[in-house]
Amino acid sequence: MTEHELRQILSDLRSLPAETEWFEFKEVQLNIAFKEIGQYFSALSNEANLHDKPSGWLVFGIEDRTHDITGTHYRPDRPALDSLKHEIAQKTTSALAFTEIHEIHVQGKRVVMFQIPPAPRGIPVAWEGHYYGRNGESLVALNLHEIESIRSQSTQEGKIHNQGSKKYSAWAVVNGQKDSNRR
Repeated sequence: MTEHELRQILSDLRSLPAETEWFEFKEVQLNIAFKEIGQYFSALSNEANLHDKPSGWLVFGIEDRTHDITGTHYRPDRPALDSLKHEIAQKTTSALAFTEIHEIHVQGKRVVMFQIPPAPRGIPVAWEGHYYGRNGESLVALNLHEIESIRSQSTQEGKIHNQGSKKYSAWAVVNGQKDSNRR
């Protein structure tokens, strides 16, 4: 994903009136509990699946109410930031990890954008054995109906989507469209 596409995704997310089930802003100046990142990973992955989004997003360096850019100093060393992929995979269902961890600078401030894959069809994503989801902007346990909605996907004939190597426009990523206007 290009820096221009990332900036467009960030701009589109910031323009929404509030966070949704599939993206979360965190101010995070220096640190955040690893467990909290894992819980958000599970929640945003499950919600991206349930809302048919190509990705969930956890974004550090953005104030969650105003959407102002505050910047972050979370794991400023790139190898330490990249090691988070492996650390997360060790505690999630099927060793699922971030699709990518992007760093961009906006208004002279560092923003870290964690791109989270949707839960695989038919398999809800757990963090340390617990399924998480979102209720609006709140982190909650994934309810039984949502768990069963994801699990039933593996039995629904003809509804399995193969995203393969398609490239999605920034607008499509934010709005959950599956158009592949660029290849």
